[in-house]
Amino acid sequence: MCVALPGKIISIDNGIAVVDFNGNKVNAATGLVDVKAGDYCLVHAGCILQKVDETEALDLIDLMEEVKAFS
Repeated sequence: MCVALPGKIISIDNGIAVVDFNGNKVNAATGLVDVKAGDYCLVHAGCILQKVDETEALDLIDLMEEVKAFS
């Protein structure tokens, strides 16, 4: 089982987004989902698979930080 964390799209250039995951920036292809800078998304294998509502994304990020505190 995988757990996907949402990242925030910083910029998009020529179909490649820079996505920030808590300071870790990765490049991801935007071809599957209509996204823009500022959106939160889920990324797998270098592709953005899903756009995530900002409130839901921030709640999930906070939840994972709480879980991390127990490990």
